[in-house]
Amino acid sequence: MTAELARECVRYAQMGWMRGTSGNLSVVLQRDPLRLAVTVSGVDKGEITADDSVIIDVDGNAVDSPKVPSAEAGLHARIAHVSGAGAVVHVHALATVVAAEHWPDGVVLKDLEMLKGFGRYDHEEVVIPVVRNSQDMLELGDAFEKGFDPKVPALLVARHGVYVWGEDLMQARHRLECLEWLLRFKVETRDIFTGRHS
Repeated sequence: MTAELARECVRYAQMGWMRGTSGNLSVVLQRDPLRLAVTVSGVDKGEITADDSVIIDVDGNAVDSPKVPSAEAGLHARIAHVSGAGAVVHVHALATVVAAEHWPDGVVLKDLEMLKGFGRYDHEEVVIPVVRNSQDMLELGDAFEKGFDPKVPALLVARHGVYVWGEDLMQARHRLECLEWLLRFKVETRDIFTGRHS
């Protein structure tokens, strides 16, 4: 499982979504008590290895390890606990940050075929929630849980990045790739139509 985390990190780094040491991934190992493997802090995601992960508990604390988990480990655990997800990915793809800047009350997506790749029908109206950034993972976790919709497996953190989750790392990746495309489309077409998008 830790090797899979490393492979996914390298993939995202190559896409430009995990620049330097930014971003982090996690995968659920067990539910009761909740345990996740999460990438460690301060490692270049393009050079990460299977050794660069640590097991955390439901509060995001390392379990029986001197390794330091990602600063966002607590939010990973909260998302996994509340949503039932098997994996959570967090990247800093530019389109996700720009979209949150333009639509701080939530990004509305509709009538786009790529929504099917995100697990929704193209004609459905999907609102991607946006929360204010904070260094306090409890505060971010509360904001996430307050606006949680089981049908929307994503969260935008203003001026920071995006969290996407799924049953496993592959589903989370597919959802993220589709969401990034959707948000890039939204950003790049916002001035095309009369009256601008709201």
